[in-house]
Amino acid sequence: MPADPFRLLILGGTTEAARLAAAALKRWPPDRLAVITSQAGRIAPLNPPPGALRVGGFGGVAGLAAYLRDQAIDALIDATHPFAAVVSQNAAEACRQSGVARLMLIRPPWQPGVGDRWTEVADMAAAAVALRQESRRVFLTTGPGALPAFSNLSDIWFLLRLFQPPATPLPIAQHAVVVARPPFTVATEAALISQHRIDTLVSKNSGGPTDAKLAAARAAGIRVVMVARPAAPEGERVATVAEALDWLAARLQEPASARGRST
Repeated sequence: MPADPFRLLILGGTTEAARLAAAALKRWPPDRLAVITSQAGRIAPLNPPPGALRVGGFGGVAGLAAYLRDQAIDALIDATHPFAAVVSQNAAEACRQSGVARLMLIRPPWQPGVGDRWTEVADMAAAAVALRQESRRVFLTTGPGALPAFSNLSDIWFLLRLFQPPATPLPIAQHAVVVARPPFTVATEAALISQHRIDTLVSKNSGGPTDAKLAAARAAGIRVVMVARPAAPEGERVATVAEALDWLAARLQEPASARGRST
């Protein structure tokens, strides 16, 4: 009787997660590997990743631990956004409780280069403080969840980039909204900066290839307030899809009895 395929859960929503799912399914046949990608569901995926797709939250640590057991997951790769701190912490604890192998695929952060005018801050509250110093027209690219941190800056005008039109009034006194999804080009970012007379860009240090806004800010000579990532949980981590595939290959070589899955 053939053995059941190795079952991999990818916590996704990023380009890296989709690339990992595609590469894994290309490398191993369906009778050897089954891939499930889970996305939070805040934004409907325009291009669903290959393999099975699960949309929505798990209900915290207990919900994810139950899912790992119920779905007989052999390994979990956390390829979420570097700022999805709660999801990553929950995954770490759920895997610990369930005995499921876990890997974090974390893209390298951006680094300032020649010509950059970065002010690096620890969090959104610190970013708001930094804006008080010299900013008057700000391009805010940190997403809707960060807006409350800037709600008291009534003397600053904000250009807010959102992936979806806001369903409720935004807590920013002076603002305009541009609705757009990546990828963005340096030319379009430069046009926004010029058209709206932006003097400061606020960005999370997400890393990855989406750095057109940083190149445009550098060319325009404007300041960038860069928000540092939250600390990732302890555990194995890699920076590339290729390294994640190597880790997965090693797990696939282990006998089923050594996978450590709780029952």
